[in-house]
Amino acid sequence: MRRILVTVAYDGTEFSGWQVQPGLTTIQGEIERVLAEIEGKPVHVDGSGRTDAGVHALAQAAAFNLENRIPCENLVKAMNRLLPRAIRIMDAAEAAPGFHPRYNAIAKTYEYRIWRGAICPPTLRLYVYHHPYALEESRMGAAAAQIEGEHDFTAFSASDPSDALGRSKVRTVYSSWLNRDGDLLTYRVRGSGFLKHMVRMIAGTLLEAGKGNLTRDDIDARLQPGFPGKAGPALPASGLFLISVEY
Repeated sequence: MRRILVTVAYDGTEFSGWQVQPGLTTIQGEIERVLAEIEGKPVHVDGSGRTDAGVHALAQAAAFNLENRIPCENLVKAMNRLLPRAIRIMDAAEAAPGFHPRYNAIAKTYEYRIWRGAICPPTLRLYVYHHPYALEESRMGAAAAQIEGEHDFTAFSASDPSDALGRSKVRTVYSSWLNRDGDLLTYRVRGSGFLKHMVRMIAGTLLEAGKGNLTRDDIDARLQPGFPGKAGPALPASGLFLISVEY
């Protein structure tokens, strides 16, 4: 039995997220469908995380067991031939037995993209959040820097079924910064792991800071355990990209 690690890129627009859901088309479901055709029996795929409906990925990581001895190079070709064009397997490699793309990950990087121009080009509308209104981007940058470090991100997360297990919501953010390139404002964050809607809620909080609705003290308060309520609104999924997973 082989353990295979693949890098997956996808346009999440037409999918109901990563995770298999009955009656819905998902990224994981499509990959498992084509692997079952290649293997001749069901194959379970583990992902590095569960991206939501509409979220995109440049380099999601996934792993699965395979008995078929097809070389990795040919496996990539076979999977891409069977997958919808919105999902591409970028590469495949042998992994150690027991390797898990979620539990073995040491860091992930996400980007949230905001279009600041008065008019959003129609070719970008599914891949950015359009906000042409006034913002103090310097305040957003300062707020982004406050996110760095180890914090309790409960206020920056949506409720999740795993909450019943009492798992810690403390995460470490290694870098958090904004970059302006023409009309595109990009928030990039790299961390040890991310909670449900965490990056979208951080981006929404930065936007509120840019509007002048949140101060530095307000941001600090939202990073403390026991903060009552949510930090800020979760911006739409379309602007979010999973950039990389590190091992």
